[in-house]
Amino acid sequence: MAVVLLSNIGRLWTGDEMLTKAALLIDGERVAWVGPAAELPQRLPGVYEDLTDVDEIINIGGGLITPGLVDAHCHPVYAGDRYAEVNMWAKGASQGDIFAAGGGVSTTVTITRGTDPWTLCNAVRERLRHWVITGTTTVEAKTGYHLTRDGELADVRLLRSLEEEPGMPRLHITFFPAHGVPPEFFGRPAEYVATVASWLADAAQVGAAGVDVYCDNRQFTTDDARMLLSVGQSVGLRTTLHACSRPRHGAVRMAAELGCTSVDLLHETDDEDILALAATRTPVVACPTTSLHERRHPPVRALLDHGVPVGLGTDHNPGQSGATSMPLIISLSVAMFQMTVQEALHAATVGGARALGIADRGMLAPGNLADLVQWDADHEGAFAWSMGLKALHVWQGGHTIH
Repeated sequence: MAVVLLSNIGRLWTGDEMLTKAALLIDGERVAWVGPAAELPQRLPGVYEDLTDVDEIINIGGGLITPGLVDAHCHPVYAGDRYAEVNMWAKGASQGDIFAAGGGVSTTVTITRGTDPWTLCNAVRERLRHWVITGTTTVEAKTGYHLTRDGELADVRLLRSLEEEPGMPRLHITFFPAHGVPPEFFGRPAEYVATVASWLADAAQVGAAGVDVYCDNRQFTTDDARMLLSVGQSVGLRTTLHACSRPRHGAVRMAAELGCTSVDLLHETDDEDILALAATRTPVVACPTTSLHERRHPPVRALLDHGVPVGLGTDHNPGQSGATSMPLIISLSVAMFQMTVQEALHAATVGGARALGIADRGMLAPGNLADLVQWDADHEGAFAWSMGLKALHVWQGGHTIH
């Protein structure tokens, strides 16, 4: 395995701290050493006996290096678009108005079900590539637009196959048939919940890493969510909750009590919820593009001040957000959520990895995957200014993918 030295790094965000005049050693696909350049060891047992044995030296030219970014919440597996619906929303239409006009998740379900697997796979592949070229090396990818057993399991297999292709991000696949009640189960939501529960073991077997439930009075109740998430945990799936219900009905506290891997969106919450999350250290994933669309913000500042781990996501989906750029999400989080740049960077790296229950990325530390990005800047403040900082060079497992 090749040993690569990144030298002349002006600023390096490890995930926990900002180093200046730094260096980083990659041994194969893992980080071997990181620290101030002045402390670079002449000998690193198990890696090299003399610094002159390094296979390649890459001069970063005083630039900025961070871990590869982590998108902890998105929905990339769908066909078609809902531009007309977004236009209705921009003109002031309510969610109820859009549903009455035949819009919403069901529109995408109909189109996705009618799209052949080859066309769907090509569309998802092209979408995922956008994350990579903007510096995101790990993406949480949800299913949820087939809402049938065979369709949802096929989506998991599709994502697993794409992850093996060159130039794709690492994927954390979340099984999400509890996204909505499909038309064939109209008026029978309890029956659909029980049916979804019977699919979860199969989802884990074909490669899903987690299960999510959209906990909203219009779709699934807190009791529905508790049952599905408990079954998911019993078959080895990590558990996530779309806790964006209006009105609130205890979903956040239930998720904290159940030990969910993350609670996402959190547009309706109170002090009791925040204290429950703080007590259990349950991560929250915030998605600023969705907050803009909903005109409601999660209490990110209060969550951080109470020690709640926070991750960030694009919430890319066909009905609200076309964002695929985590640098844009960092910029928006600083502007909207009263986060410092380093807090937003932490949320987009370590925080995102923690929200997905993944320990080997998000942090540039010995033994972790060498997923990292060189940015078109020499200071992290550029993330707040740029509204979408450009990635110059992206490594995944020590290999260049952009």
